[in-house]
Amino acid sequence: MVLPSLFNKTAKKSKNNDTPSLAPGSSSTSSRKGNPGTPPSSPDKKAPEKKPHQRVKDKERDRTQRSTSNSHSKRSSKYDRDSHPLNLPAEELRKLSTSAMSLMNDQPTPQPMDVDRESTSSPAPSSPAVAQAPGAFPKTNGTNGEAARPAPPPHRYTKSPPPPSANYAATPEDASPPAQPPTIDAEEYKAAGNKFFKIKDYAAAIREYSKAIEADPKNGTYYSNRAAALITANRFVEALEDCKTADELDPNNQKISLRLGRVYTSLGRPDEAIAVYNSINATAKDMQPAVIMQKHLRQAEETTKRGGSGSMVIHALNEAERGLGPRVDRPRKWTLLRGEAHLRMGNVNALGEAQNVAMSLLRRNNQDPDALVLRGRAMYAQGENEKAIQHFRQALSCDPDFKDAVRNLRMVQKLERMKEEGNAAFKGGRFQAAIDTYSKALEVDPSNKNTNSKILQNRALCYTRLKKWAPAMADCDKALELDPSYTKARKTRAKALGESGNWEEAVREYKAIHEANPAEPGIAKDIRSAELELKKSKRKDYYKLLGIEKDATEQEIKKAYRKLAIIHHPDKNPDDETAAERFKEIQEAHETLSDTQKRARYDSGEDLIDPSEMFGGGGGGFPGGGMGGVQIDPEMLFSMFGGASGGGGGMGGGRGGGFSFQGGGGPSPFGNMGGMPGGGGRRGQQYPF
Repeated sequence: MVLPSLFNKTAKKSKNNDTPSLAPGSSSTSSRKGNPGTPPSSPDKKAPEKKPHQRVKDKERDRTQRSTSNSHSKRSSKYDRDSHPLNLPAEELRKLSTSAMSLMNDQPTPQPMDVDRESTSSPAPSSPAVAQAPGAFPKTNGTNGEAARPAPPPHRYTKSPPPPSANYAATPEDASPPAQPPTIDAEEYKAAGNKFFKIKDYAAAIREYSKAIEADPKNGTYYSNRAAALITANRFVEALEDCKTADELDPNNQKISLRLGRVYTSLGRPDEAIAVYNSINATAKDMQPAVIMQKHLRQAEETTKRGGSGSMVIHALNEAERGLGPRVDRPRKWTLLRGEAHLRMGNVNALGEAQNVAMSLLRRNNQDPDALVLRGRAMYAQGENEKAIQHFRQALSCDPDFKDAVRNLRMVQKLERMKEEGNAAFKGGRFQAAIDTYSKALEVDPSNKNTNSKILQNRALCYTRLKKWAPAMADCDKALELDPSYTKARKTRAKALGESGNWEEAVREYKAIHEANPAEPGIAKDIRSAELELKKSKRKDYYKLLGIEKDATEQEIKKAYRKLAIIHHPDKNPDDETAAERFKEIQEAHETLSDTQKRARYDSGEDLIDPSEMFGGGGGGFPGGGMGGVQIDPEMLFSMFGGASGGGGGMGGGRGGGFSFQGGGGPSPFGNMGGMPGGGGRRGQQYPF
């Protein structure tokens, strides 16, 4: 078969690059000698002389090769001989196939040059291959029955793009052309929004304006219209964003600027609103709400800076808040100013309001350092110093450089430390040291009314222990100025008033405390004690007559009595008619105070009880209507004048001015004075105040 041999020749040429290509019809002697099994490629050269029986075969071979060479030379004149047969035109391919079939019929046995590889054991076909359709190739090589599959030709890819109508979709639905969206007219949505706005359906108007914005997001009028609907719906925060966008798209639109200024005013930002109004030369009527709000806000800020009244600050803030839009929260700055104003007021209700203001801010942000400091200051003003310190420390954890938190923390810690030192000195009986410490503590924070009122009350107690009644009352007055409801300071003041000698005023003060606070513990007892002291103050003051203190010892009482008795004795003052009366009073004082039981009754006020009540209404051995004479111990009197003691029956004869002990030598009524009501069990007892 000739066709496979062509493939073999092509393959050998491609492998042997050193052998030069020969033109068709030519041959080389050296090539024949090197490959004895290869037939001559050209019939033009004659072979060497051979034997007679070989010449016949050589002639047949030459004839076959001549016809093959002629056809091949004709092809090569037009087409490349190295081209693959399948790349040839159909006419040339049919000629090649016909020559190949005739060559197969003329060759009964295969030649070595027609085989590409070693023959197998498959038998040769018994009959020649049947001619196929023009342009077709035999399925076998005609020699070994093996399916000869020539190498496929190189593929020729088309470089032109696919036609536009080509559709490579995976599904028929995807192959359908996409639906074109309908044309959107933004003006129609705007007109619909205007209709809804006129009938006050602002939610629907906002939706229509939003659709118009989606259709044309570069039109400032649509944003402005939606802002108008949002303003009417009290959604000022969203309206602000639309007004800003509209102003950016259309900066010279006066209508948009007026709406922007109105939104700023409704949100509590008057400075920005006035700036917008000034940029468009707005009228005074348009600017009036923002101007009024700015005026009141500045008034509140200035009053706070100069330490003015907290009530004035709150009034200014209330006036400014009238310009806020409905359901708009107070700005944070305004809320802090309100809390500061409540702290300045300092009363119980105001401090509670300050706590509420701080908590409203902490609900929005529990890590707000300003709100934490505000609440800490409110607790400090209420006397809860430990909790205040905790809030100041938490504020510093949120902002370590927050100066207000640092200042308040140091102040509260210093004040708490000095207060504890003063209390320790008071408990230890070092009253003057306590006074000095409390005085220094008052200088730490003069603005803290609650804490300073307590410190003043403590210092007043120290003055009462030192019997300095005037400074004690002065401190109580100052404490009550800081905190009029401070009951403890009022009680301390009442006691200082009484001890200074004004028991009438002390009784009135105690009764006023009882009327203001009936549930005050011990107030009823304080009133009874003050009334008793008032009665005692109206009698003779024996301590004052002798010139001694109420806590004087027995030796001091005797010494004072002897001194005064010598001075005021009638014998030494013959020309002084009042000397006898003074001497008699000095004797009374000495008699009462020198006796322990009598002194206790005198100090407690039991001696003020009417003797008729003690003995059931009768004289009980005191003729002449009871105890008309002076109770003087005769032995003491006689010892003072150096006389001997005599019988008791000869002194006075029972007349009204002297001593008469009737009853037939019965016991003296002075012998058992301890049996008087209450006399035995309450000896020497002092009422606490």
